[in-house]
Amino acid sequence: MTNSGLNEEEIVRTIFYISDRTGLSAEHYGKTLLAQFPQQSYRVVTLAFVDNRQKASIASKKIKDAYRISGKQPIVFSTLVDEDAQRIIKSTEAQVINLFNAFLEPLEQTFGEQPSHLAGKYQGKSRSISGNQGYQKRLDAIDYFLQAEDGIRYDQYDEADIILVGVSRCGKTPTSLYLAMNFSLKVSNYPLTEDDLDKNILPDFLLKYKHKLVGLTIKVVPLSKIRRARRPNSDYSSLKVCEREVTVAEKMFEHAKLPVFETTDTSIEEIASDVVQAMGFGVAENAAEVDLESKKN
Repeated sequence: MTNSGLNEEEIVRTIFYISDRTGLSAEHYGKTLLAQFPQQSYRVVTLAFVDNRQKASIASKKIKDAYRISGKQPIVFSTLVDEDAQRIIKSTEAQVINLFNAFLEPLEQTFGEQPSHLAGKYQGKSRSISGNQGYQKRLDAIDYFLQAEDGIRYDQYDEADIILVGVSRCGKTPTSLYLAMNFSLKVSNYPLTEDDLDKNILPDFLLKYKHKLVGLTIKVVPLSKIRRARRPNSDYSSLKVCEREVTVAEKMFEHAKLPVFETTDTSIEEIASDVVQAMGFGVAENAAEVDLESKKN
């Protein structure tokens, strides 16, 4: 079992992902390793941008508190490069797995050279430009997502790599953000309005970008539950309205011949991977290295 669905009263081990940057690498490798132990229960804490001694001390206190409260040794997946910060984390008596050291030590032996220990920078001198470009591409993608969120800037669809379309609360926003953060893709999303659904066809300003469109759909009962949590006892969350919206939306997608993905029982990671492959970007070993130019041209 993972941390999802656990009772709050249940005492479980804490998994920490600690990084001097966003924590995405620590989470990726940590989740891959933890998947080998599916029967374990745990809760997850991500501590990002731990880039100085003070922040490392704060992180170490959280780790110690978790150990004291649960009585179970925490596990820390760390991508910290700074030796002082890493030393502070290791002083916590947690099981600390330094993901960088696991690879840096054999590389150091092979190259016969000391690593630079530059926090958050995957670069030698000859690679600094490409590394910075990849990081900037990701920031640009996240910035675009924030500006184009929820269809509010469809005048900027020219810049989009992908446009997700679907009814309200079908998973467009988390998928858009995941694609931006993990694949450096500029993703907008458009929620189908009542006027759109009444016309039974996608708006012209969307069909103009048909080659960028992806439809997301969801089962009716789960959609109703999600909406009830947002607006209880409303027409918006009723089964009748949800069923109509999903049915009409799916017919619109079929008419426009869009790739369509079901989000009900699918993780955001799987949805994003499917979308990337369907749109012809391909899944690179490093998501930030997805070749956008080949798609745009």
